[in-house]
Amino acid sequence: MEKKSVKKSVGSKSKVVSLTSNKTSGDKEKDENVRKKFLPVGSVVLLKNGSKKLMITGFCVVNPKNKNKMWDYCGCLYPEGIVSSSEIFLFDHNQIKTIYHLGYENEEEKRYKSELKGYLKSKKS
Repeated sequence: MEKKSVKKSVGSKSKVVSLTSNKTSGDKEKDENVRKKFLPVGSVVLLKNGSKKLMITGFCVVNPKNKNKMWDYCGCLYPEGIVSSSEIFLFDHNQIKTIYHLGYENEEEKRYKSELKGYLKSKKS
């Protein structure tokens, strides 16, 4: 069993939380590949320089005010959820500092991610 410490920010305060894991080295490699892009809907993250957790609610979002930029994710405050349509957060994978929870994954979600990656790859060509 592996034990690791994670720095947890709450407001302007930080504290270290110990987590334990029963994952094998193969599971760790799989997790790293999942985390490269895209985390499942329902994943809870903290952004770099962030003080409030966000829950991922979608992928590949374009802000109507800047149609030249596609964000990797959209999300809402956690645990509050979507309280107003004006409080949708757009962010990229490289802005994520900490992953607190991975959302639900199944074959349908894996197929969707595969299709999404294929679509994005074709857009770059």
